[in-house]
Amino acid sequence: MSPRTELEILSPGAFASIQDGGRRGHRRIGVPWAGVLDRRLMRLANALAGRTEDAAVIECFDGGLRLAARGGAVKIAVAGDTVLEHESSEGRRPLAPWRSVTLADGEQLRIRKMDGGRIAMVAVVGLEPPAVMGSASTYVRAGLGGVDGRALAAGTRLALTADAEPWGSDRVLTQPPAADPAPIRLVPGPQHDHFRPAALEALVGGEYRVTTEADRMGIRLEGATLEHTGAAEIVSDATVPGSIQVPGAGQPIVLLADAQTAGGYPKIATVISADLGRLAALRPGQALRFAAVTAAEGARIARAAEAETQALIASIRTLPPDGIDLVALYTGNLVDGVVHALAAEYRPLY
Repeated sequence: MSPRTELEILSPGAFASIQDGGRRGHRRIGVPWAGVLDRRLMRLANALAGRTEDAAVIECFDGGLRLAARGGAVKIAVAGDTVLEHESSEGRRPLAPWRSVTLADGEQLRIRKMDGGRIAMVAVVGLEPPAVMGSASTYVRAGLGGVDGRALAAGTRLALTADAEPWGSDRVLTQPPAADPAPIRLVPGPQHDHFRPAALEALVGGEYRVTTEADRMGIRLEGATLEHTGAAEIVSDATVPGSIQVPGAGQPIVLLADAQTAGGYPKIATVISADLGRLAALRPGQALRFAAVTAAEGARIARAAEAETQALIASIRTLPPDGIDLVALYTGNLVDGVVHALAAEYRPLY
């Protein structure tokens, strides 16, 4: 009997979890969407691995994720501005991101760090975790989905389906999406009338910084104080990812995928869906600005973003059959016998 093929988590890095498109249709009973923080990255990773766009992936932050193939070969793909390292019996070598790679039994892949942003997605051929309420997404606060509802830990082994096919040509995204430094766009409301008129002007006219209180649930920002017109609390009503709540201290909180489904702080504005991934990728200490748009403009931007994502997916190509990895070619030490010409042993004796 052949051994079962698994992907072992040697190190989860800052926080790694299994996510997919999210647990939709249950917010009315208090169950958040969860799901990936950046749908574009998930779709690109899955397309690079030859999977359906909404298949479950490993979402991770800030580098440090280290994986190993156990019991057989495993094909994976990484989307995100990462610095990768592939380790085999022949040693370690850098590997370009935005591509797929097949790990032979025992080989490892490590995300050493992020060159930009802080989120990466890893698609794995054969990763089919069971769905809970229609989704495999991990929602740690309620222990739903993923692996027993928890973040991935060192030693976790993810069993892959028996029909997973790791072979075949690898794929690459030759022109990855560039970082977008433009302001994060928002639509005022639904409770902007709970604030002084100057508050919205301050929100879109000033600079805010991401604090250390930032996770999958939301991001607390620091900047100009947003003053309420009356009480800083309302009767709890519905929230959505993107809602900008403002507690009594006047500092905004932007809700993300794991956010609660209702809250008692008034919401001065809502970040448009097309920009939520960019916002979630900001690191503590990074500055950002907001810009106001209408709901109709937000919908137009969402359609344009979708067209751009589809164009990126369509541009994915098969890696050349010669297997040349340009990153390894340009960064590896390809010459033996290199010496330091100024070292003591090579200095002239006269």
